[in-house]
Amino acid sequence: MSGHSKWATIKRKKGAIDAQRGKVFTKIGRELAVAVKEGGPDPANNSKLRDAIAKAKSNNMPNDTIQRSIKKAAGEAGGNDYVEMVYEGYGPSGVAVMVETLSDNKNRTAGDLRHYFDKYGGNLGQNGCVSFMFDRKGVIVVEKADGIDEDTIMMDALDCGADDMTSEEECYEITTSPENFSATREALEEKGYTFAQAEISYIPQTLTQLTNEDDVKNMRKLIEMLEDNDDVQNVYHSWDEPDEEYEE
Repeated sequence: MSGHSKWATIKRKKGAIDAQRGKVFTKIGRELAVAVKEGGPDPANNSKLRDAIAKAKSNNMPNDTIQRSIKKAAGEAGGNDYVEMVYEGYGPSGVAVMVETLSDNKNRTAGDLRHYFDKYGGNLGQNGCVSFMFDRKGVIVVEKADGIDEDTIMMDALDCGADDMTSEEECYEITTSPENFSATREALEEKGYTFAQAEISYIPQTLTQLTNEDDVKNMRKLIEMLEDNDDVQNVYHSWDEPDEEYEE
């Protein structure tokens, strides 16, 4: 997930997923593998695996592919030892950027990320340099389809443990605390809701506008390079992306 969790950004991400579905499925497969290694292959006893499965489904990963990934991870005694790391830095004009990675070679990953930041007008910083500018929240996005009533979904979301819900132009955006995310998502699933997005994200507290054309180009390229890296799982930033930049 790149940027702040608004529907235009989500749709751009979905478009990127459609264009390179294999790469995205590989990244989600890593998350499934890590969840299996940490808590076992049974989703009923592994909330992290349940969350990873929900993310896979929201990205249209086929069920048989999900099950193959879980079985493969469960059968690998050794396998790749992926380590979760979060990197923080600044993009052009001080845009705050956070990058979640799963890597079996931290030196390679750090070197790649440092190169991207340096090349496109930013710099990779120390842990804590920008994380205070973000809130950690569970984000569940439901598309406005099939006549979903706003009052009904609001009541359902709150009853299921959500903190808040906002109505965007094309979707409902439900937020939870990280601790309540899994339970809220599962309760909404039981009520029949399906999700365009369901994951714990970093939400910027304030957004930064870029008015210089070179800064805009560099910021866009930085995001693209980060998201294209095999070790990078998610990119979050405080850039107030102009929606029209991604219209066809």
